[in-house]
Amino acid sequence: MSNDFKFTINRIAFDENYQPLDSTRITTNFANLARGERRVENLRNTLTMINNRFNALADWDNPTGDRYSLELDIVSVNMDIEGKGDTFPTIEILQTTIVDSVTNKRIPGIVGNNFSSYVRDYDFSALLLAHNKDKPTFSIPNNFGDLHGKLFQCFVNSDAYQENFAKQPVICLSVSDNKTYQKTANQHPILGVEYQPNETSLTEQYFKKMGLDVRYFMPPNCVAPLAFYFFGDLLNDYSNLELISTISTMETFQRIYRPEIYNANAAAGNTYQPNLKNLDFSSTHIVYDREERSKLAVKQGKFAEEHFIKPYQAILEQWSASYVF
Repeated sequence: MSNDFKFTINRIAFDENYQPLDSTRITTNFANLARGERRVENLRNTLTMINNRFNALADWDNPTGDRYSLELDIVSVNMDIEGKGDTFPTIEILQTTIVDSVTNKRIPGIVGNNFSSYVRDYDFSALLLAHNKDKPTFSIPNNFGDLHGKLFQCFVNSDAYQENFAKQPVICLSVSDNKTYQKTANQHPILGVEYQPNETSLTEQYFKKMGLDVRYFMPPNCVAPLAFYFFGDLLNDYSNLELISTISTMETFQRIYRPEIYNANAAAGNTYQPNLKNLDFSSTHIVYDREERSKLAVKQGKFAEEHFIKPYQAILEQWSASYVF
């Protein structure tokens, strides 16, 4: 059996006119922002926040603070398992492009940023829940995340990825409210101050199986660290503008999704434990239904089980056992 599935890539612009595709995971944060009466206002305000944050970080040769703007494309990755043209929507990521109004150049940003996956929904919202149902102690199923990790690495190493993207992905997530983070002496001019967690997490272990390392940095004028998942050397493989494109985009989303942490009125100190029950935060006034999103994750995990895991179980198990990256 071939070590490679065939991947196809589709893009849709994330702008104030964005309408989620029928194939888009409805728990995807973009889709959540783009629904309801205030959808255009939500999207416009989100993009304004991103651009303002970008210019605040890229402040050199930028006296009026409006030199740059970001264009965002939602990248949907479909996988053909049997080579018959039938595809399953495997992964959704985000690509940034930096527009420089002084030079009139369009500069490729970072791909990755946000990360959505039906198989991850299945692992966390179906498999993990079923495995722990009626059990007194929490445990993790054998080989948890193995298939997802190999599928992700298969995509990153695929012809489709190499033809579309010049650099490897960086995924930027929020910190975990179950861990404590300690400030270090290490500081980067763009990424900011590095923090170290007191222990590993299931998310870290899951992303490790995807081949990704993690480091935690709190950028200048941010109030909490962000988790950066990456291949290679995060600090030296990407330019300052590329790193700023990820920070400005994902910090903005986190300020909307988790304002208790990322829009808190007090910044993280030397020892920091995120708290989603924190009441001392400011609202972005951008509508986001966090409760709905968590409920839908369960539904989409079941969708992945019915339309991907079960129908192709034998093929996937055989492929996973033999896949080498």
